[in-house]
Amino acid sequence: MATAGKVIKCKAAVAWEPGKPLSIEEVEVAPPQAHEVRIKIVATGVCHSDLYFLYEAGETKGFPAILGHEGAGIVESVGPGVTKFKPGDKVIPLFVSQCGECKFCLSPKTNVCDKNWISQVEGLMPDKTSRFTCKGKPIYHCMGTSTFSEYTVVADISVTKINDSAPLDKVCLLGCGISTGYGAALNTAKVEPGSSCAVFGLGAVGLATVMGCKAAGASRIIAVDINKDKFIKAKEFGANEFVNPNDYSKPIQEVLIELTKGGVDYSFECVGSVTVMRAALEACQRGWGTSVVVGYTNVADMSTRPLQLIYGRTWKGTYFGGWKSVESVPTLVNDYMAKKIKLDEFITHTLPLDRVNEAFDLMTSGKRYYVHIFLKLAS
Repeated sequence: MATAGKVIKCKAAVAWEPGKPLSIEEVEVAPPQAHEVRIKIVATGVCHSDLYFLYEAGETKGFPAILGHEGAGIVESVGPGVTKFKPGDKVIPLFVSQCGECKFCLSPKTNVCDKNWISQVEGLMPDKTSRFTCKGKPIYHCMGTSTFSEYTVVADISVTKINDSAPLDKVCLLGCGISTGYGAALNTAKVEPGSSCAVFGLGAVGLATVMGCKAAGASRIIAVDINKDKFIKAKEFGANEFVNPNDYSKPIQEVLIELTKGGVDYSFECVGSVTVMRAALEACQRGWGTSVVVGYTNVADMSTRPLQLIYGRTWKGTYFGGWKSVESVPTLVNDYMAKKIKLDEFITHTLPLDRVNEAFDLMTSGKRYYVHIFLKLAS
């Protein structure tokens, strides 16, 4: 492409400081260096993790930054040493890398990868520098993806090539939330056919978890949320029972234990609340129940009484739904193309980049399942 090897000027939503709305700016995106790929972003979703980083984490490091980690786009150029990608490829950037060489990648027990981990946490590329500048200042990357920019640069182990016919404005959602919830049921909990499940929280991740429970063959899927309006959507994804904690005077775990005569086989916390995490665990069947923490928070410790675990319950977490990213996301894209999983049904709003702050407002209103930002390709 004519832009290869050159600095590209484009629009991006910049987080200049924590707790403040994003600002649409013209940024400069440097060419990719060794083992890096520059991508023209076509579409990106908005995830609660972006909101957390901006408003809830309480961190002052890592700013100014370009957020976003649920994007899809087209390769514009590649740096030296890149062999798996070429300009024109359709790709999804990945906040979970897969180098295929570290002890984690070589283990079937996890999908974590520790190559470039430190630099990614620091908001930098593997060489400890940034590819973004704005108004003469370097801008940090976020989660190794920074998809709230019309162009971004990622490490070549943090991106995967997908089906050329895949609609980028839909499959971008597989970059985080949908894959996480779906995989929490299939990979992390390993839900069994005929089992009972309770899913706490019916945002996009919760609905994806419901979808995963149904795909695994669960016979009883209980959707738990304080917004009864979400139950109709949860039924569409496979839930067959609905419980609103506000309808009861007793703790929700007690309600579920009575409802199921002992507790569910599997529970999933998809809210990001330590209080709900405890309730989800204690709603599990004594002896074999498994509870998976899917929602993210890092501002408080979670707790329960030791006997809850001594009696045989298992408490575990999931990271990107347990999917080994580079190899699994293309398969998920193909499953969507084959109508084996839903994506379109998650999207309630489509907005341009310059309305990104409105997208955050919609996300926190509780009235949406997924807010989708569409970045139009330049003519």
